[in-house]
Amino acid sequence: MTGTVLTRRAALPLLLAIGLGSVLSSSPAVAQGNYPSRPITMVVGFAAGGFADTLARLVGGKLSERLGQNVIIENRGGAGGNIAAAVVAKTASDGYTVLVTTTGISFYEALNKNKTFTLDELKVVAIPAWAPETLSVAPTYPAKTLAELIQAGRRKSINFATPGAGTASHIAAAYFFKELAKIDVVHVPFQGGAPAVNAAVGGHVDALTGAVPGYAGQLQSGAIRGLAIASEKRLPQFPNIPTYAEGGFPTFKATTWVGIFVPGKTSDAIVAKLNGAINDVLALPDVKEKLATQFMQVDRRSPTETKAYFDSEVKTWQTMTTTIGLTLN
Repeated sequence: MTGTVLTRRAALPLLLAIGLGSVLSSSPAVAQGNYPSRPITMVVGFAAGGFADTLARLVGGKLSERLGQNVIIENRGGAGGNIAAAVVAKTASDGYTVLVTTTGISFYEALNKNKTFTLDELKVVAIPAWAPETLSVAPTYPAKTLAELIQAGRRKSINFATPGAGTASHIAAAYFFKELAKIDVVHVPFQGGAPAVNAAVGGHVDALTGAVPGYAGQLQSGAIRGLAIASEKRLPQFPNIPTYAEGGFPTFKATTWVGIFVPGKTSDAIVAKLNGAINDVLALPDVKEKLATQFMQVDRRSPTETKAYFDSEVKTWQTMTTTIGLTLN
């Protein structure tokens, strides 16, 4: 009898270990060790050919090589990237559905009354590429500097064109003019950067705002003249365009960036693996060269640094959005 009891006691830890091992082997935590074991879908919040799509296709192709799985690009444009964000926010937190979107997600909650997702339902993986906002005028416009444009705005109200209402370009410029320059302006939104540029070149608006990639060709050709760029220092590609700081506004910085996100409950291990792979891709010479030709600046950050940066961007953009009193139904 005693021998039988001892045998059962000895067997109990083994049975528990076998049972626990069985549970763990079927849990997400263990499955993450094999991640990725099937294709990854990158859901891009904008149409093909744009800022976010260009980066997704470039990085996605290289990720396929590094991770040993296909990366499928799926474009779901609409609502400033929010349709795609809502889709990804509701998917399984397993790392196989990834969102590629832009700065607009950082002021989504402040801008939209009717929300289809919350920022807590997403987790940032990387913010690999960015481009500063610019302020430009037509070559024939009288103001040759930022100071001269502001002086013109003190004499009478000026208008400015953007790629659309509720875009980062709209919010940043409206905040600058209202809160920092303290002049009255009229916003003239267009459906995209090309018609906004045409309006400026044709003299139909006083000024034009937008991120560098959308206007790089016109800035290089002289079709429009850059007055200020919203980055810490001048860009190598446009050494003649001064920063807002040089124009007397050292605190004003605004960039349009591309961010990569996963559903909010995705494990830190998967986030770290994706972040590391993306950073490795960004270090490749051909990738850096391609992004430079698209006038994108590159940053490689750890998951902790990325989250800190995104949190600061949410605070900055939500402050600007609230200050100008902009909301969308």
